[in-house]
Amino acid sequence: MSSSTAATPRLDFAGSPVNKALTAEQKIELFRKMVRIRRFEQTALKYYNGGKIGGFLHLYIGQETVAVGTLSLCGEHDHNITAYRCHGHALTVGMGMNELMAELFGKATGCSKGKGGSMHFFAPDKNFWGGHGIVGGQTPLGLGLGYGLKYLGREGAALCYLGDGAVNQGAFHESLNIAALFEIPVVYVIENNGYSMGTSQKRSSAYRGCLAQRAEAYDMEWDVIDGSDLYEVRAKTHIAMERARKEHKPSILEITTYRYYGHSVADANAKKYRSPEEIENYKTNFDPIRLWRKRLIEEGVATEEQLDAIDKQAAAEATAAVKFAEESPAPTVEDIMKDVYWETDNNTPASKLGRHFFND
Repeated sequence: MSSSTAATPRLDFAGSPVNKALTAEQKIELFRKMVRIRRFEQTALKYYNGGKIGGFLHLYIGQETVAVGTLSLCGEHDHNITAYRCHGHALTVGMGMNELMAELFGKATGCSKGKGGSMHFFAPDKNFWGGHGIVGGQTPLGLGLGYGLKYLGREGAALCYLGDGAVNQGAFHESLNIAALFEIPVVYVIENNGYSMGTSQKRSSAYRGCLAQRAEAYDMEWDVIDGSDLYEVRAKTHIAMERARKEHKPSILEITTYRYYGHSVADANAKKYRSPEEIENYKTNFDPIRLWRKRLIEEGVATEEQLDAIDKQAAAEATAAVKFAEESPAPTVEDIMKDVYWETDNNTPASKLGRHFFND
């Protein structure tokens, strides 16, 4: 997001049907979801820096509108899958802070029993098929979700999220080819924060106008969305999801956004490929939570005091989640052999054939 965006005439998407249908309570709930993401991650960062959380920690701070805006449109038969920057998506679909924080702490009460960590939050019961650590690895899986919907005759859409650094992976292009060829109801959402793992988009990708335009090579529809505008995210994503549901046609959406921190907290070069002025400009002029908060007050939907109270509740919830995580038990040594093979966990006849583990 460049500063020139501020001078560009903007369309107001508040009047789109999907946004006009929002009640005051639903608009406030969207604010609550974004604030919960940010407070959860700010708290996680504090304890990562304090040595309580290990491994990787890919923060979503600055990108909250993308997950909240798109996932707010999901219904019973819509499914979603994402990459390793998955905290925001997990919280948005309804996973609890306790199970997520415990997972970051590596505890047995975590959503993946302390074995997955930051990159592997899953909730199949909420149609959320997880975060994936292989760059672009989730894109054929998202295709599979869409294929399953069509095969079963369900009116739904599969939302598959990826970063701008994943658009050059072969698996992604193979997925686009099949999605177009077999008319699969999948919407690929490129969360374009401009820097992939630390290399600017212009230095890493060849394109004419935008990354989403590559869809034309596969005869797919595409669009570009301002990720700082929650109304625009919802309005344009709704069109793509309806195309998937009603016509079984795939789409690519490129949502321009920005991350405040590096690729992960372990990104040693986070302050070298971006200037402090660039980061501060985004925080000041394009912060999605600040803009939505301003919009709610201008519309008379909520007061400063109400929104401050929601913010405090989210911070308190994150603090309580840390307490839950710290007091939770760690996985046992025996747990390392569990949840690997269905056959051995459930003692099926197949578990008696051959060897499943080779290091015992």
